[in-house]
Amino acid sequence: MFTTERADASPGRELLAELNALLDTQYPGRAARPGSVTTPEEMAPPRGRFLVGYSAGRPVAIGGLRPLDDGVCEIKRMYVVPHARSRGVGRALLAALEDAARSLGYRRVRLDAGAEQRHSRALFADAGYRPIPPYNGNHIAVFFGEKEL
Repeated sequence: MFTTERADASPGRELLAELNALLDTQYPGRAARPGSVTTPEEMAPPRGRFLVGYSAGRPVAIGGLRPLDDGVCEIKRMYVVPHARSRGVGRALLAALEDAARSLGYRRVRLDAGAEQRHSRALFADAGYRPIPPYNGNHIAVFFGEKEL
């Protein structure tokens, strides 16, 4: 089950901290020069969303949407806790984020992923994201994708 919550409130705040720690380990120097900065306000209503996924009452996943251009939003900060991986949670989170984007009136959604996010890149390709040129200046990303909703 996914609920709309705040990225700067518990449990989203703690799961974002886990994600950032993981990314800082995977990409040395990221803490000093982040690839793409997203604020909690960007992922808040009325034009954004931040979802928290629960399993057995425990938070296991997060992901957000932020507006880009008219009719286009970006998926940011997708994360699934280690013990919930390889169980379809990431795929369900991606679908829930796409549904949220549709409900907000977005017609297209974009995302990016770094070299270490091999599983994410495979999921995005399988879900119909087509490669596009870089759109956000994220120097860490090696994949930029877009999908019509």
